[in-house]
Amino acid sequence: MQRRVTNSSFFTSRGVAVFLVFILVASGTGLYAGMPRVQKHESRHEIDQLEEEWRDAVLKGNTAAMDTLLDDDYMAITASGTLQSKEQTLANLRAGTLHLNSLDVSDRKVRFYGTTALVTSRAEVSGTNANGNISGSFRYTRVYVRDEHGHWKIVSFEASRIREPGEHK
Repeated sequence: MQRRVTNSSFFTSRGVAVFLVFILVASGTGLYAGMPRVQKHESRHEIDQLEEEWRDAVLKGNTAAMDTLLDDDYMAITASGTLQSKEQTLANLRAGTLHLNSLDVSDRKVRFYGTTALVTSRAEVSGTNANGNISGSFRYTRVYVRDEHGHWKIVSFEASRIREPGEHK
């Protein structure tokens, strides 16, 4: 004989909580939706400023600035599809493996989901890495998370090359 044990009050409470979270997310009323417009604007300004700090750090090879921006468990997916940890990113920057002559960013969009900010942009890049010329157009996504001290840290990055119709790899 099979015995089935259920805790209906736990299931009901948990089910209601999951349902409410789903409704909040689906309706777009996450943690930032109820935030005053001024506070949303301030958070957007903070992220825009951090994006510029990241751009400057990459262009100038500033590992100290990059170390401050990246979270310890940061993980990147480069345009070539390789994974890169914070330590690898800093080592490449320190060694000059990545050298950018210019990095022009446009079409930036910032969206907030609670203590997470999602940034998507277009970048026109001129430069080289260990494999040669990497100049071209890219789309990227960068994810920021607000830590327990209220500081935004980059936890993830992914870049994809934009190819023109008919252009080959």
